Amino acid sequence: MDHYDWPTMADDISTLRRILKSNRTIAVVGLSADWNRPSNFAATYMQHKGYRVIPVNPRYAGEKVLGERCYARLEDIPDKVDIVDVFRRTSDVGPIADSAIAIGAKCLWQQIGVKNLDADAKARATGLDSVMDRCVKIEHARLFGGLHWAGVNTRVISAKRPV
Repeated sequence: MDHYDWPTMADDISTLRRILKSNRTIAVVGLSADWNRPSNFAATYMQHKGYRVIPVNPRYAGEKVLGERCYARLEDIPDKVDIVDVFRRTSDVGPIADSAIAIGAKCLWQQIGVKNLDADAKARATGLDSVMDRCVKIEHARLFGGLHWAGVNTRVISAKRPV
């Protein structure tokens, strides 16, 4: 696919709200154990909002990341997964979409900067919700009132991290 007609189905606010309200288990593909990586920050936020986050990263397979056992692949997760949140390059999303479909996930979520149109079309064709080029943390905060988390809207303006 060389072009895509925006907006997609998941750009609709009510669709994003439904996805985030009705799905509570998120497998984060590419989740880093490093606290300062975007995947870790987004996953930590979602955990604090009551979501179960299951890490998927071969580098940490078998270890604990954010208190949860990390798996090498989606297919290794013994529990039900609702959302597959992808923190990988666009070119890596195709096989991840296939895995999301195979495990019966309800949504394929491609993070900001990740836009695999073929994976999006495949996911939607098999009945999954699909979100591209959006951050699950940002969308949750925007739609459910979490914009104050980590310094936004706290009346404190600073570029320094708290010690």
